[in-house]
Amino acid sequence: MQHRMGPGDLLDNAGQLIERGWATAEVRRYDRRAIRASSWRIKEWDYYCILTDDHALALTVADNGYLGFLGLSWIDLKAGTAVNHGAVRPFPFGRMGMPASANSGDVDQHHGGIDLSFRHEAGGRRLAFAAPGFDRGKGLSGEIALAQPDEDRMAIATPFPDAPRAFYYNQKLNCLPASGHAQLGSQRIEFTPDRAFAVLDWGRGVWTWDNTWYWGSASGLHQGRRFGFNIGYGFGDTSAASENMLFLDGKAHKLAEVTFHLPDGPLDRADWRFTSSDGRFEMTFTPIVDRHDRVAIGPFLTDQHQVFGRFAGRAVLDDGTVLNIEGLTGFAEQVHNRW
Repeated sequence: MQHRMGPGDLLDNAGQLIERGWATAEVRRYDRRAIRASSWRIKEWDYYCILTDDHALALTVADNGYLGFLGLSWIDLKAGTAVNHGAVRPFPFGRMGMPASANSGDVDQHHGGIDLSFRHEAGGRRLAFAAPGFDRGKGLSGEIALAQPDEDRMAIATPFPDAPRAFYYNQKLNCLPASGHAQLGSQRIEFTPDRAFAVLDWGRGVWTWDNTWYWGSASGLHQGRRFGFNIGYGFGDTSAASENMLFLDGKAHKLAEVTFHLPDGPLDRADWRFTSSDGRFEMTFTPIVDRHDRVAIGPFLTDQHQVFGRFAGRAVLDDGTVLNIEGLTGFAEQVHNRW
């Protein structure tokens, strides 16, 4: 079942989803004040990943209730290396001021020697970042502009089983052309919009205690046209709709269920496979590097395996057009949280 949502508020007076399903725009209005659950359970984040065939840059600002997080990761796809750097802010409980919309509101965070700024501007967004302590003092800084044409995105409102006031409202904006630079130590890396593309993962919700999710994403070019996709599950009860979607030239093409077939053993040592219930997404993913990060504090745990590599296979648009994909850079992840 694939229910397409209409416009309106996200939550009713009881703090429950009014409508569950998918959309290609921000049709439902999120309001933190409408939540009727413990502030310990509220999770709000903005995550950007800027990809080229040679490098990836990940930037995160998250207010997870009892713990805030600022993070930067640099992935070198030529060397097969990944470096993580972050700072935690205890007990923010909403004071980080995460915007209620993916279409407006800025993020400015400065904590633990990290500066992150995600700002809207005419025609797109501007990301600024600085972390002098990155990679044992090498330092990482820069500024990147993301163009954002008026195009389709993946939006989904998902409940959780047996937790009526838990939900996940998520938007993924793929294939955003990126221009700017990153300064890594003495090395300056340029991002140009003909070969650098970003995805925004905008998440707001009330989460259950223990969950594991699977997410895959790619944004790049296919025969000179902007192409990407979002696939995943484990984010709640997806019986009303999956979050699986293709994007070509800014238009979304909705998919049914996609299954991740992970390799035995380390997740970056062998190919992953992806199959779909409608036969429209059949891919192989060849890993390059696992951006692994694990933090355990008492009963709390986050164990993240975000594997970067190349996708190859077959994707079918809504009109039946078959795209044969080769060497598309992206990532696939398995994340287990007790939070």
